[in-house]
Amino acid sequence: MARVTKKPAAKVEKVAKVKLAKPTPTEAVAISRTVGVTPRKARLVVDLVRGKTVSDALGILANVNKAASIPVRKTVQSAAANAVNNFGFDEETLFISEIQVNDSIKMKRFRPRAKGAAAGIIKRTSTIIVKVKERK
Repeated sequence: MARVTKKPAAKVEKVAKVKLAKPTPTEAVAISRTVGVTPRKARLVVDLVRGKTVSDALGILANVNKAASIPVRKTVQSAAANAVNNFGFDEETLFISEIQVNDSIKMKRFRPRAKGAAAGIIKRTSTIIVKVKERK
């Protein structure tokens, strides 16, 4: 049997890799998932603070007498903290650029009714998304 010898491969020129600079972030995000408030009720609270500065929004949310104001306030505070601590934004110039409430999981439960029947109940939860930017 004859042995097959491999020919040396042609030298390939090495191309210098250029590292691209990462773009500077312009907004910070906070997401709260599976919040135990229905999306319809949470949207009533969210509509009050859309487009406001973070300090104004927190003041409004502290005085709103709705159950959804607590998780919305926590999410706004988290987005502001992400902007300040992770990206070095100025806390005084932050405003809510985008805030939305979406459906999350729906838990199906049953309640007893008359004559041994059962009626279904859907317990809705929501996802709250807050994006904050610096006002220039």
